[in-house]
Amino acid sequence: MVNDEIYDLLIIGGGISSCVFVSAHIKNGFDGKIAIIENGRNLGGRSSTRISFTNNGWKLNHGAPSFNICNNSKNKLIKTFINDLLDSNLIQTDPSDIIELNKGSTFDSEINSEFYSGTNYISRTSMSKLSQNIIFYNNCKNQIDYFFKTLIVRLDYTKNQWILTSKNGHKFKTKFLICSSNLLLHKRSLDILNVNQIPLRKAIPINKDKKIDTLINLLYKQEYIQRLTFLIYTKSNYSYKDNYKNKYRYFILNKLLEERYKFERIIFQKQENNNLGIVVHIKNKQFINKYLKSRNRDRFKEIILDSFNDLFDNDKNIKKLKEYQDIQIMVWRASQPSGFAIPENLQVNEDHNIAFCGDWFDCEGFGRIEGAILSALKLSCKINSLY
Repeated sequence: MVNDEIYDLLIIGGGISSCVFVSAHIKNGFDGKIAIIENGRNLGGRSSTRISFTNNGWKLNHGAPSFNICNNSKNKLIKTFINDLLDSNLIQTDPSDIIELNKGSTFDSEINSEFYSGTNYISRTSMSKLSQNIIFYNNCKNQIDYFFKTLIVRLDYTKNQWILTSKNGHKFKTKFLICSSNLLLHKRSLDILNVNQIPLRKAIPINKDKKIDTLINLLYKQEYIQRLTFLIYTKSNYSYKDNYKNKYRYFILNKLLEERYKFERIIFQKQENNNLGIVVHIKNKQFINKYLKSRNRDRFKEIILDSFNDLFDNDKNIKKLKEYQDIQIMVWRASQPSGFAIPENLQVNEDHNIAFCGDWFDCEGFGRIEGAILSALKLSCKINSLY
């Protein structure tokens, strides 16, 4: 199927950087027709919410339910953006406990974690809903077409126009292309998409554009942290030992405990019916590889349960988890860029009508939501003069 409409702007990826870019760009005066293409079911990307079909009423943020901003006072772009979200009641400062686990006991201290440095904010709804609201609060619904469950596997550039082909054979045309995900530019696309050439490289062959050559070569240096997320749906009788009332409660493991239990962090999430959801984040490579190679993945649910109970044995706040309603498992193939950040001067390529944004650029907050937001805001300013 070919979509005959030629979009003025098309964005690959429906994560928070995409949503921030669209919102900021329309606010800056762009009035053209936009399409957002996302492989998932909803907006949000890695900062998204699992609305369970099998566990009615449950909404678990399986990425981070909060985000932190370190440069709110120093960077005018992000300061204005955050203040707008606060003024619009889309977010609030996060009042939740952040507790570091150290040698089997809990204590409050200055948390040394990239996820909880600076000021923490939470959505007044869910993280997926926040991404939607970031777009909608500029009243731009009529400018945007959304295509969910759509995986782009091929890019072509001809006669100053981009043609995108999805896994199902659907084609989309656009005058200007934005990649908020770098999947189609990175070597990881070879295995994930089962292709023999990086899609951007196929669209723009080597030596045709030095800027694109540099971008692709530098992306070869960038690695990604893989994660497993266990979403635990507890029974209605499970609760805290104390009278903690906030929606979220964060537990971070220090390096020694993370090595022992394989958990990176544990986030308790109170539901609307007051049930407690528990999300366990794991980035230990050996554990993840064992899980992916196992023929009996269900047994890992019991491993997680045993480790959880051992970790919180005799804890003053957290009860042991003796039974549960369900455990679902999320495999993040690439949950966070690491190591090498891409220079900002490669964000826009006017020769081929393509630009890029996301947490993979060398902005403040590289690898975090802050970086994704800031790169999107900067990109809107950079290409505003092109229209």
